[in-house]
Amino acid sequence: MNVDAAVAAVAAIAGLCTGVFAMLAFRWSERDQAKPTRTSLHTDAVLPPGVDTVLSVLRSSAVVLDEADAVVKASSAAYALGLVRGGKLAVEPMLQMARDTRRDGEIRQVELDLPRRGTGRGDALAVSARVAPLGSRLVLLLVEDLTEARRIEAVRRDFVANVSHELKTPVGALSLLSEAVMDASDDPEAVERFAGRMQNEATRLTNLVQELIDLSRVQNDDPLEDAEPVRVDELVAEAIDRCRQQAGSKQITMAAAGTADLHVWGNRGQLAAALGNLVENAVNYSPARTRVGIAGRRVQAHGGDLIEIAVTDQGIGISEKDRDRVFERFYRVDPARSRATGGTGLGLAIVKHVAASHGGEVTVWSAEGQGSTFTLRLPEAGAVRDRARPASDPSAEGLDEEDRPYETFNDPLPAHPAPEVLP
Repeated sequence: MNVDAAVAAVAAIAGLCTGVFAMLAFRWSERDQAKPTRTSLHTDAVLPPGVDTVLSVLRSSAVVLDEADAVVKASSAAYALGLVRGGKLAVEPMLQMARDTRRDGEIRQVELDLPRRGTGRGDALAVSARVAPLGSRLVLLLVEDLTEARRIEAVRRDFVANVSHELKTPVGALSLLSEAVMDASDDPEAVERFAGRMQNEATRLTNLVQELIDLSRVQNDDPLEDAEPVRVDELVAEAIDRCRQQAGSKQITMAAAGTADLHVWGNRGQLAAALGNLVENAVNYSPARTRVGIAGRRVQAHGGDLIEIAVTDQGIGISEKDRDRVFERFYRVDPARSRATGGTGLGLAIVKHVAASHGGEVTVWSAEGQGSTFTLRLPEAGAVRDRARPASDPSAEGLDEEDRPYETFNDPLPAHPAPEVLP
């Protein structure tokens, strides 16, 4: 009897212990499930309400860091700039700023130059980084790309410096020449010589100011507001008339071909100025008794036909290192020769802006000692072309527009850029 009682007591105690252990295990399981894991710290739940939406509409690159410097949230722009790699902030100065802000709660801002990802270029990426606390545990990093703003500022500084230099040269020359005239008041021949030079410098100054005005106008105005269909042959005739005196003094022959029945859409004044600049450059940089050719044709392109106007000369040519820079403002391949011909260094820059604002482009082919070909491509005025095209053109049968060669005028104009050198 005593043995049975003892066994029952042991069984009861064992059952009680089992129940206690089961209850404790259940409680421990609930605590583990309720404990936040490392993964849960990096979900959207740790961000304050609405922050995720705000970050998605910011123009700046945004990165949110937790107390362990792990990235909780990062915008696509932050990955594109290379700020975040492998879930970590990859820029050490920004990471140190975030740690300092987390420690003292102060907002910090700094401008940095970062190397570009995936490029072999030596230029850096200019950014402005701002760090601020976000709640009690998080830190918000906002990064703005300043590269383009810095480039524009550098262009502006260079432009101001170049304008100042270009204006100072003729103004200084006029000042010196006026003093020379005063000192030579009793020498009529000297006065006449100095007055002629003063007139040349005044003309150069006038041309520079006018081209600055033209450049400002083509950069700021929308040429398509006053657009109209413009005949290419009229533009070519106007450009030839503009340079006829200069070409005649150097015995340069100007020939035009293939411009009949071609029309472009745009601002007539700007287009005439652009083509006139190309022809004037060709005449100025060509030796005496050579030839300048102007050829036009229609070419097929995606989105609509284009009109090509090529200006070919037999001048000094352009070296390969200068070819990419000839359309920069105030850039001269041969500064001494440019000043001798009265050039300002703005003509090709104006051509480039006119072409771009009309939805076209200007390109150059050149070889030193062989000459250059500048090609202006502009969208065709399609409606005018349809009205001007005859019902049937027997000469065009079986020949695609893009296969038509440049028409000839006197000597043949080459369809390829290389000019024919006259003996």
